[in-house]
Amino acid sequence: MRGLLLRVGRSYQLQRPGCPQVAQRAASLLTPPNDANPTISPQIPTPLPPFVVARFITFEGGEGAGKSTQLRHLAAALAAQGVAVITTREPGGSPHAEFLRGVLLSGAHDFAPSTEMLLHFAARAEHLARTIQPALHASTWVLCDRFYDSTEAYQVHGQGADAAQFAALKNLVQPHPDLTLVLDVDETVAAARQAARARAADRYDRLGAGFHARVAAGFRQIAAANPERCVLINANQNEAEVAATILQTVTARFPC
Repeated sequence: MRGLLLRVGRSYQLQRPGCPQVAQRAASLLTPPNDANPTISPQIPTPLPPFVVARFITFEGGEGAGKSTQLRHLAAALAAQGVAVITTREPGGSPHAEFLRGVLLSGAHDFAPSTEMLLHFAARAEHLARTIQPALHASTWVLCDRFYDSTEAYQVHGQGADAAQFAALKNLVQPHPDLTLVLDVDETVAAARQAARARAADRYDRLGAGFHARVAAGFRQIAAANPERCVLINANQNEAEVAATILQTVTARFPC
């Protein structure tokens, strides 16, 4: 990050991420918003001055890793420092992509793995065109709950979809994330978090332990293969510790 921006009156001041003010604020920024649904923040905030580079950050991991919770924490921390930011999710993130989300997660359709992968990329194309690209063009940071790494982990590693076909589809995606935070969690911790969820289980939640083990291994393999973009986060820590680790990772990755 080219520093965090602090609003002073009608102007902005560039704040170095390593400065004490940021560290002092971090501990107070760990309470998520009241909205328990981490779907989409649809209004693109007023953009920052043009010298600020907007970043595209994705959160990845298996069920119960805490992605949605940690995404909200990071969004709150950035917004508190004057950074224009939106949050979004996949599948979904725009009206037509949300329609496809319903098709994919309902369990009413038994798609072949390749068909399911294509539907995810169709939803992604809508999401990019309607939400992600406009926000980045407006100098607004984008935090996304899942992106194409989830398609690789779930459809390729979990369901056995063709890896070469996935790679060809991935090459069509623009832009690619600037940073991907892969939340890695033990099976027992993930199971306890899933049991505590208020929402009903979706189709992927209901798949067996073997499937989820393949997905978790897939995420670790993706992180190891893409060290320039991916950071593996120990998500077995408590919520505040994970949030602090993520904030430190982001400020270190995007220095002044």
